Amino acid sequence: MQHISANGITLSYDSFGEVQAEAFLLVSGLGTQMIRWNDAFCEDLASHGFRVIRFDNRDAGGSTHFTQSPAPNFAALAQAVAAHEKPTAPYTLHDMAADAIGLLDALGIKRAHIVGRSMGGMIAQLLASLYPHRVLTLTAMMSSTGNPTLPSAAPDVMALLTQPSPSLAEDTLGFLNHRLQFAKRIASPGYPFDETTQRTIILEEANLANDPTAFGRQLAAIVATGDLRPVLARIVAPTLVIHGTDDPLIPLACGKDIAAHIRHATFIPIDGMGHDIPLELEHLIIQALVRTAHPHSSRMH
Repeated sequence: MQHISANGITLSYDSFGEVQAEAFLLVSGLGTQMIRWNDAFCEDLASHGFRVIRFDNRDAGGSTHFTQSPAPNFAALAQAVAAHEKPTAPYTLHDMAADAIGLLDALGIKRAHIVGRSMGGMIAQLLASLYPHRVLTLTAMMSSTGNPTLPSAAPDVMALLTQPSPSLAEDTLGFLNHRLQFAKRIASPGYPFDETTQRTIILEEANLANDPTAFGRQLAAIVATGDLRPVLARIVAPTLVIHGTDDPLIPLACGKDIAAHIRHATFIPIDGMGHDIPLELEHLIIQALVRTAHPHSSRMH
């Protein structure tokens, strides 16, 4: 893990592959760290001749945490969503997109292939719409446009998402079991759930940065940003949308909505996939990323 100053904050990142190679920038999801893009995934993608960069969003992992700002109240956020209002938030997804651009600037990268998952897919859409000259291709995975008419997460999934975890220090087992319960609920039903790997990731994230208030601030950033559809027509980058048919957190209709609002987007639904990337699907997804990238590589022009 390395650290760099970007957009007025510190971002932690990792890099795979040759430094001079064309870059993929992987953007993480809500409340998760860059290690969710696991080493094997990054190394496999880099083996196709790319530099692969993963990083922690603000309020995640080793990047700057906005602990001076209290966590928003979940009930207040829910009321704002119901009333189609934007809550006050310490930052929005626009700031997080600017962080990603700041990281590319600090690394001397003019253009990159952008891949975002979940919240990261929303950040990626903003990157492609607001900074089109910096984006070679766009991939949004298990994500949404923020369209308020789209179906929402299953009620039990939302409850698990927003319920506070037991204290890591006072009840480590309870903390772990709570996180595992959520991970298993949103996992891909068509593939085996690897509890050992999930347990390892949960504990590794907790050891790197245990900030119970960070999740709420990132969630507030999503709500405060609102509907992305008004800016999606600006996207000119070749776009790939990947979504699981069995995603209980961000339903399939959300991925379809992204593809419907970005010109010439390619939509790939994956049967049996939920809101995660099972080991068995990693190679298929990497092949889709490479197919999308190669015709639009800066090396080809």
